[in-house]
Amino acid sequence: MKSNYFALLSLVICAQIQAQNVTLENLEAAFLEKNYQLIANKFNVDKIDAEIVQEKLWNNPTLSISEVNLWKTYNVEEQSHLLGRYGKNQQISVDIDQLVETAGKRKKRVAIKELEKNSALFDYEELMRELKKELRQTYFSLGKMNEEKIALDNSIELFTQLTTQYKKQADLKNVPKADFYRLQTELISVQKDRIELEKNEIEELTKLRVLTQNPNLEITEIDFSPFKEHSKSIPLNIKELAQNQNIGLKRQVNEINLAEKQLVLEKAQRVPDLTFQLGYDRGGNIMRDFVGLGVSLDLPIFNTNKGNIKSAQLSVAQQQVNHDGIVYELNSTIDGLQNQLNQLDKTLVQWKDLNTEDQLKMIENYKKHLQSKQVTMLEFIDFTQAYRESQQAYLELLETYQNTFEELNYIVGQDF
Repeated sequence: MKSNYFALLSLVICAQIQAQNVTLENLEAAFLEKNYQLIANKFNVDKIDAEIVQEKLWNNPTLSISEVNLWKTYNVEEQSHLLGRYGKNQQISVDIDQLVETAGKRKKRVAIKELEKNSALFDYEELMRELKKELRQTYFSLGKMNEEKIALDNSIELFTQLTTQYKKQADLKNVPKADFYRLQTELISVQKDRIELEKNEIEELTKLRVLTQNPNLEITEIDFSPFKEHSKSIPLNIKELAQNQNIGLKRQVNEINLAEKQLVLEKAQRVPDLTFQLGYDRGGNIMRDFVGLGVSLDLPIFNTNKGNIKSAQLSVAQQQVNHDGIVYELNSTIDGLQNQLNQLDKTLVQWKDLNTEDQLKMIENYKKHLQSKQVTMLEFIDFTQAYRESQQAYLELLETYQNTFEELNYIVGQDF
């Protein structure tokens, strides 16, 4: 029986190794290429590029036509025809006005739009990293479930064999029926856990299919070998890296730059813009065809933009305070995650000393002792339950370690 048990386990493992050809890198590549949320979000960057082009354009000139008489006017000075035989008795005035912004206001607005584009890029990068973290954590969750499924399948195989044997012996009255019922109850309980696991597995797999836009992805195709890897290296200068790579911090620096550029623009608004004029007047003055130039500007007497300048100055100070708060929170979060990873890794290293093969041999020995009545049915079931619980606790620790490491990757803004 022992040889059959290990042979079955070997066949299951070999079949999985042959089928597992989709790696975590393959999943991430499909995610970056096909994820609809990323594709839709990238349009925000293109939209701001178009707005930058628009912001660089000059204002259109204004054409005004006035003083046109549609009727024939007598007792006027004689004039030449305007078009063909038309215009001898008509008057007309034509003006062209062109606004010219002073103090580089247009360039300053373009600079603000460039910073707004940076904000859109940071939004895209943040969404990408959030979804990437979700993909990896879903992958590790499925990795844990895959290992749990193997353990449950082994337990189902074991209790199915024992239930079949004890049913025959109970029918022959060689063993108490209570032992058979106890085994049958435990088998049903394990099968129930297996069904619940399959339900959770389908939910996580659906999430992975959506992230990668691969509706045909199956669990048996995925290589989960990275799930068991821990004791991963963390750079000594991790806080320095976070200062340069953290999405939230980069966005906040951009917000400070935006506030400063807005302050520069508000100060430039104190300088009046100029409107240049070119006018033509026919028959409206002592000159029959008059062409004249002009310029107009607002006089900064009542409004020198003091309120907007003060508001922009306060915005710069506010964004700087927000920046300092983000830096403090970032450093504290990194310290907390590093400490958590160290504790988890120490525990996992201790767990590695427990040899799974030895534990399986112990289960087989317990099975022999049960059949030779050296241990009771309750002792045997208690041991198998304790083994499953210990395996589940180990896998949960592994999943927590992987998820915490991905949180650290996300917070720093760089994969290690």
